[in-house]
Amino acid sequence: MKSADIRESFLSFFESKGAKRLPSSSLVPDDPSLLLTSAGMVQFKPVFLGARDIGVTRATTCQKCARTTDIDIIGTTGRHHSFFEMLGNFSFGDYFKSEACAWAYEYSTDVLGMDPDRLWFSIYEDDDEAEAVWRDEVGVPQDRIVRMGAKDNFWSAGPTGPCGPCSELYYDQGPEVGCGLDTCAPGCDCDRFVEYWNLVFMQYDRQDDGTLEPLPKKNIDTGMGLERVAAIMQGVHTNFETDDLRVLVAVGEGLSGVSLGAAEKTDVSLRILADHARAVAFLIADGVLPSNEGRGYVLRRLLRRAIRHGRLLGVDDAFMVQLIDTVIGRWGTPYPELVDNAELIRGIVASEEERFSATLRQGLAFLTEAMERAHVGGETVLDGTEAFTLHDTYGFPYELTSEIAAESGLEVDHEAFEAAMEAQRERGRAAVKDESWSFGSAFDEMARTAGATEFLGYGADEAESTVVGIVVGGTSVERIEAGQEGEVVLAATPFYAEQGGQVGDTGVLSADDTRFAVSDTRFAVPGLVAHVGILEAGGISVGDTVHAAIDVMRRERIRRNHTATHILHWALRRILGDHVRQSGSLVAPERLRFDFTHFEAISAEQLHRIEEMANHKIMENHQVLNYETSLATAREMGVTALFGEKYGEIVRVLEVGNFSKELCGGTHVAWSSEIGLLKIVSEGSVGANLRRIEAVTSFDALAYTDRVEAELGEAASVLKVGRFDVAERAGALVKRVKDLENAAQRAKSHLSGFDPASLAEGALDAGYPVVIAQVPDITAAEMRGVWDVVRTRLGDSAAAVIASKDPESGAPLLLAAGTPGAVEAGFDAGSLIKAIAPRIKGGGGGRREMAQAGGKDASGIEAALSEARSALGVG
Repeated sequence: MKSADIRESFLSFFESKGAKRLPSSSLVPDDPSLLLTSAGMVQFKPVFLGARDIGVTRATTCQKCARTTDIDIIGTTGRHHSFFEMLGNFSFGDYFKSEACAWAYEYSTDVLGMDPDRLWFSIYEDDDEAEAVWRDEVGVPQDRIVRMGAKDNFWSAGPTGPCGPCSELYYDQGPEVGCGLDTCAPGCDCDRFVEYWNLVFMQYDRQDDGTLEPLPKKNIDTGMGLERVAAIMQGVHTNFETDDLRVLVAVGEGLSGVSLGAAEKTDVSLRILADHARAVAFLIADGVLPSNEGRGYVLRRLLRRAIRHGRLLGVDDAFMVQLIDTVIGRWGTPYPELVDNAELIRGIVASEEERFSATLRQGLAFLTEAMERAHVGGETVLDGTEAFTLHDTYGFPYELTSEIAAESGLEVDHEAFEAAMEAQRERGRAAVKDESWSFGSAFDEMARTAGATEFLGYGADEAESTVVGIVVGGTSVERIEAGQEGEVVLAATPFYAEQGGQVGDTGVLSADDTRFAVSDTRFAVPGLVAHVGILEAGGISVGDTVHAAIDVMRRERIRRNHTATHILHWALRRILGDHVRQSGSLVAPERLRFDFTHFEAISAEQLHRIEEMANHKIMENHQVLNYETSLATAREMGVTALFGEKYGEIVRVLEVGNFSKELCGGTHVAWSSEIGLLKIVSEGSVGANLRRIEAVTSFDALAYTDRVEAELGEAASVLKVGRFDVAERAGALVKRVKDLENAAQRAKSHLSGFDPASLAEGALDAGYPVVIAQVPDITAAEMRGVWDVVRTRLGDSAAAVIASKDPESGAPLLLAAGTPGAVEAGFDAGSLIKAIAPRIKGGGGGRREMAQAGGKDASGIEAALSEARSALGVG
């Protein structure tokens, strides 16, 4: 069976059992405790909590998953991946162990056609019920059921909360692929027994004291790795030999001329190219962009690791887009977001690869300078932390750094390198949370008992509502008193919780003499709204009725800014191109911030056109409509889904006139003219391929233009010109100041008795002009400045050997440098410095174009220069 056939057969099978087929959720989860979506059940956490009702009790999905905790070993094994597909079936208080086990067996044997004699089943060591189900109901032989401990067969969401035993299904690939030990059985580290399906029986609620209380509703959560099942069904021993991944490996083979199986070292690189390219494409399609932190760092690390392994395979030209195109072509049908964002994915990957190629060159320069410092200091060992910097910042493998250093006579401090690597791993383990998540907070319990908060804010600014929960200091309490800070949860609220870039509402919860000042509104857990603030007077208890009223004027300013972001997005795409996608925003009362994808700087003229086009649409006074519909209907209507956002089956559409139609759950104006004026106050880069516009609207735009006008008026007054002549007068003054500074610098050089330009007059002929001279005491950096002056005077084919003494220490310094023309004619600065440096009892090195040395004996300067003259044939 092909991978696509397995995917479809699984989903169809569980549809036949009454499950609703649901789409994969984004790799960027709603849960703030998670970095990435790492399992099929992540999107159902609020359903398990009771905070969201999706209208079904049975579901089945094929979930996109990303895990990065094992990134260092990906490629060294045949089964670890940074991206994989997890097939799952779920029950929300409906069926339980009997059905889950029976259907898993039926699908494995009847649909996939697995040999029952090759199947093994593990259960939790105390789960007699599961054993009875497998043995007595399904008909599995007793000797094929293995009991295991909690580490392998008991699932917990956290220290407290829902949990339960697991049962795992294994496929025996045969003794020929095993370790050969008599003890080999399911759970062994060898490749014989492949664990391909995990059934979680969520039946207990772990209490603070560790006791297990039965849940009122028992749930089923299962996960089956598509890649692992494909390997079993296709009779191969690694996932990279399956139909889907083998196509990606073949692209790597074609690029490099290296075949899978030729050598373990190249096999690792080919697997990494296939695995990482797939992960990169899916991450970008779900709104992740390269950066130096969080998800963006994961993406950048995967990209750079793939590029580096391409170089190790001998691929020197740009190649990643070829792999990306294969991913889009192979997975674009089941995951249309790849096709929808194909242009953007290609652009980001190509740009990042170009940038990293330049970074590799910068890394070589960094290494050269590090080696020069070691030589100048008389060291024989290169600092391991610098080798780590090369690895971490520039993507240099340790082996490459060690090899280059050895050519320069240096060893690398391997222990220091490993220590820095381990420190980074610890930081990574502390930061990455994509392997676990928790039901354990006070809000989780509240969501289970009270359900989701109803939002009334689209049509109301105030409402009466019931208090269903109060949290103070992370603990659920029954009452809050005057002076206490806390979070109040209502059954329904007009307060908008921060989401989609729009900040949370502020306002007041009141009742008689009670007043709770709301300073922020947030989703404590998906679906559950918490009003954050302080109780200024009175007291509030769970069950009380309060009057909830938002700060209306603040909301009005937010609404104007939010609708303005959509109009701005439209204008950006019109002026810059359809590759522009929103990648983040902040909609606050006083300003808006809009981040978007774009691959180059925006000109002043383009920015002016963007602002002008947006304001034209605002002032044309278009009607703004905001309504709910199904996601399928919205797509048929051509509604734009915001890049990186996640949507359910029912979505909210924002229409501005007939020109902008996007999905958005925020609050908006009724007519575009309510926005007033939009004024862009800044634009710039905030990362690779990512730019940011900040703007103001309405009264804040008026205040901004008033301030600009006042500043301009003050400048005109100081310069004694009209307001529209300020730029011309300022430019003339800047030029005059620069001329005066240059004149002062020239005077300073002449007063010191040394003019670097005069060295050119004493140039010797070595087939090209060469200056060999000692100059007054200056620093190493100033020596390079002297060479710049000499090079300018002598032209494109020239060289110099300059000696000096450090003005503070008196230590001798040597510099040799040549233009490309001189190097082509035979000049080699690095070799020359190595030859003459012993004369000053020092050492150094560098490139053919430039090299430096430091020493301990200044009396040897003339001897060093004399030897340089002889070496160059001008002595």
